[in-house]
Amino acid sequence: MSFASPGSSTSSASPMASPSSGSSLPPPDFELASAYPEVAWVRQAAAAWDWAALRQYVDSLPPGTDRAFVVRVISEVPGVEQSLRELVAAAPYDVFALTVLGAREIQVGWGIRTAARAEQVSREQFAAFHERLREAEKLLIRATALDPTQDAAWAERLNTARGLQLGQNEARRRYDRLAAHHPHHFTGQARLLQQLCPKWGGSWENAHGFARECLLGAPAGALNGGLVAETHVEHWLDLPAGQERTDYLRRPHVHAELVEAAERSVSHPEFRRPYGWVTVQGSFAALFSLIGDRARAAEHFRALGNLASEYPWAYLGKPAEAYVKHRDAALARG
Repeated sequence: MSFASPGSSTSSASPMASPSSGSSLPPPDFELASAYPEVAWVRQAAAAWDWAALRQYVDSLPPGTDRAFVVRVISEVPGVEQSLRELVAAAPYDVFALTVLGAREIQVGWGIRTAARAEQVSREQFAAFHERLREAEKLLIRATALDPTQDAAWAERLNTARGLQLGQNEARRRYDRLAAHHPHHFTGQARLLQQLCPKWGGSWENAHGFARECLLGAPAGALNGGLVAETHVEHWLDLPAGQERTDYLRRPHVHAELVEAAERSVSHPEFRRPYGWVTVQGSFAALFSLIGDRARAAEHFRALGNLASEYPWAYLGKPAEAYVKHRDAALARG
C-alpha cells in the first residue's frame, strides 16, 4: 500500500510492462481481472452505467464477502461519477449509489493529492483533495445512517478519516462500527492499520498490536494474517535504507511472527483465496525473500503462479523487476 493510497491490501495493480530479463518463467501478471475474472464484467457494467446489474451482483455475493473490494473496482472506472450523481439526486436514499459515489469521490481526491508525502503536496492539491473527501463524507455518512451494516461504506469512511486527519480515536470508532457487523473485515482492518502507523499519527506498538489482534481473532485460513506481513513491510520501509532495514528483518521475532501469520492464513489448509489474496501472498513472498528464507518464499511464489499486485513490490523497486528478481532467486533454491 502506498503512503497516501485510498486502497488497501486487497489491491492488485493495473497492468504494467514486463521486465526484460533472462528468466525462463512467465512474466508477472499485474492485471486485477487475471486473479478475479469477474472484475472484467464489473468494469464493463460500470462503464455502461448499468447500476441495476451491479446492484444485483453486489447483493448476490455470499455472506462474509468483502464488498469493499467490488466497490473499489467500480469506483476506479473513469467518469462513473456523472451517472452516479444523477442517480443520487433522483434517489437520495439509495445506499448502493451513495456508497459507490462516495468511493469515487475519494478515488478522484487521492488522485489529486497523489501518493507523495505531505511536504511534497501543494496547498492547492490539499484544498482540492479535502474538498473531494468532504463531499465523500456527506455521502457515506448518509449511507451508514440508512444502513449501519453497509461494510463498504464504513470501509470508505476509514479512508476519509485518514485523509481528513480526523485522528486515531475517530478512525477506531468507525472501525468498531464496522466490526460490530463484520468482525473480520479485511479491507476495514487494513485501512485502520494504515492509520495506526506512525506516518499517520500512530505508533509501531499500536500497529503491530492491532495486526496480531486481527490474526488471532480471525478464523483459521482467513486472510487477516496478512496484516502482520503488511505491518512488517511498513515498519521495514520506515527505517533508513541499508543496514537498519537488514537488521530489522534479521530479528528472530520478525521471522517467527511471519511464519505464524502465514501458517494461520494463506498457508493454512482452510485457505480459499478470497478477494485480496494475491497482495497478501505477495507480501509474504517478498518478506521471506528479503529475510533470506527462500524455501518459504518459494512456497508463496508457487501459490501465486505469475499473479502479482503492485503492493508490496513497488516498495522494492520497479514492481515487475523486483518480483522477477526475488521469484527467480527463491525458485532456484526453494
